[in-house]
Amino acid sequence: MSIHKIIISLSLCISCSNLCFSQITIEECYEKSYSNYPLIQQLGLIEKAKEYTISNASKGYLPQIAVSAKGSYQSEVTNIPIDFSKLGLAGMNLPSMSKDQYGATIDINQSIWDGGAIHSKKEVINSQADVEKNSTEVNMYTLRQRVNQLFFGILLADEQIKQNRLFQELLQTNLDRIEAYKKNGVANQSDVDAIRIDLLRSKQMMIQFQSNRNAFVNMLSALTGMKMDDSTILKMPNDAVTSGINQRPELKLFQSEMELYKSQNRQLSSDLMPRLSAFATGGYGRPGLNMLEDKFKTYYIAGLRLSWNIGNFYTNKNKKRLLENSIESVNNRQEIFLFNNSLDKIQKENDLGKFREQIKYDDEILSLRKSVSRASEAKMADGTMSGTDLMRDLNAEQQAAQDKILHQIEYLKAQYEMKYITNN
Repeated sequence: MSIHKIIISLSLCISCSNLCFSQITIEECYEKSYSNYPLIQQLGLIEKAKEYTISNASKGYLPQIAVSAKGSYQSEVTNIPIDFSKLGLAGMNLPSMSKDQYGATIDINQSIWDGGAIHSKKEVINSQADVEKNSTEVNMYTLRQRVNQLFFGILLADEQIKQNRLFQELLQTNLDRIEAYKKNGVANQSDVDAIRIDLLRSKQMMIQFQSNRNAFVNMLSALTGMKMDDSTILKMPNDAVTSGINQRPELKLFQSEMELYKSQNRQLSSDLMPRLSAFATGGYGRPGLNMLEDKFKTYYIAGLRLSWNIGNFYTNKNKKRLLENSIESVNNRQEIFLFNNSLDKIQKENDLGKFREQIKYDDEILSLRKSVSRASEAKMADGTMSGTDLMRDLNAEQQAAQDKILHQIEYLKAQYEMKYITNN
């Protein structure tokens, strides 16, 4: 086999190995949960609805065409009551209309100036779409918090399982020793039973840890759409660094709501403007424009039309006040959000400080607990300590190890919760 083929084979093996042992990061979980969540489809639907609605609004610039036809019969028609025979004009008659009348018309209206109505309507449509999209983004953002809870729950379970296995190995080693001591008369059955009880309890705890992990893995798998099982490995995140700048999607939502009310305010201003349009009507019927000519005729009418709805002035002021009140309401909600957000930030900063201080002592406490346990094991070998007392010290060592794990995971989780609070 050539050197080139060997290198390719080795590369493939390394690639396969990396795939088999690849670790899932928390950033991947964020991304996958976002794309997997059904609500993500709403963003596309909002954008399509906006495009269709704006397209319909733009068609207001096109000529508006209406076609109509009618046929009617009336019991009386207009007559001119003049008796020409009395005027010496015998045999002279004025034409009269038929009682049955027919007509078909086509009406065309072309807007020349609409006072900015269509433009302001399109602004409102865009603003409404932005509000809907930002509202959806706010709902989607909460997925990060759920990912944090599940991801760090799995990491904590993993570390607890590892520590529990080490503890079981330690207990089994001591159980083997004490059983040997018993044969030599140094220990008794109660010493053996004391360790065996804690070994069984440790196995019970292992079941609990594994059950917690399986539950978290199943939920995270469903949330992200990623296939996960017992062999899934999560990568321990690095320390999170936050800039302190608040970039929460709620702030964009508040801003888009205010822009919506401002665009609606501009729309109210356009409602006060007059409208100018051109119109044309073409028709065919009996009678035509000459009502006294009882024949089918074609005809047309064309001209300009100016309209001005003065009634809008009556309610415009109150409508604007309602919009101003709505803007103030949004400002108030934003202030409340920022206030609560700052409280959450203060609380999380306190949690970070607490975990940071606790972690400082974990290594020393664990080291001292191990030293005490090793001394107790030596006393047990000399027959100067009971199995119950030995288990007390071993359990204390185990608790110190579990406390260290908990503080480290909680500290890391608190960092990512701080990132969630400010979205940076």
